[in-house]
Amino acid sequence: MFYKFIRPIARFIVWILNGHLHVYNKEALPKGTYILVAPHRTWWEPVLFALAASPTEFMFMAKKELFKNPILRFILNHSHAFPVDRKNPGPSAIKIPVKGLKKGNYSLIIFPSGTRHSSELKSGAFIIAKMSGRPLVPVIYQGPLTFTGLLKRKPLNVRFGDPIEIPRSQKVNKETIPGLYKELETAWDTLDKEQNPNFKYIPK
Repeated sequence: MFYKFIRPIARFIVWILNGHLHVYNKEALPKGTYILVAPHRTWWEPVLFALAASPTEFMFMAKKELFKNPILRFILNHSHAFPVDRKNPGPSAIKIPVKGLKKGNYSLIIFPSGTRHSSELKSGAFIIAKMSGRPLVPVIYQGPLTFTGLLKRKPLNVRFGDPIEIPRSQKVNKETIPGLYKELETAWDTLDKEQNPNFKYIPK
């Protein structure tokens, strides 16, 4: 209920601050639950992705430190976020999203790189996809990379890609992970070029 209440508020805030959210290739989104995977470029991307894929509701991973604030904890808990220890993720980082995806309650937004400036991808997204039987859907954001740029009302562009299936028979280990990463990175690169061939992400 809270998620449905907060979503139009978030949409209104984005409209007030910027007013130019453009969504491309939404028809690629599969029926049922799925896992949105993106390269992490800004802190507001999860909000934009959730709005762009509406009416689907999403789960989010959030660092456990954010849950220490009681007000923020209330918002996160009621927005389908769950705490993750970045240094020691533990089995719950996999079990919670897999359970939600299987039940068909919520889809998942995840940034395999873990942080905005990390180039070292993590295997969690592939394991979750395999265990849940749900597809990975690559998505990219192109737009302002600073809050100041956001306020200048430059276009916010979100583009979805075709789903990537991870079969139950697919092994996810040291030998297969590089190939899976490559497929995902190729999908992101393709989406970036389709959206704007001249786009180049420069961390701020």
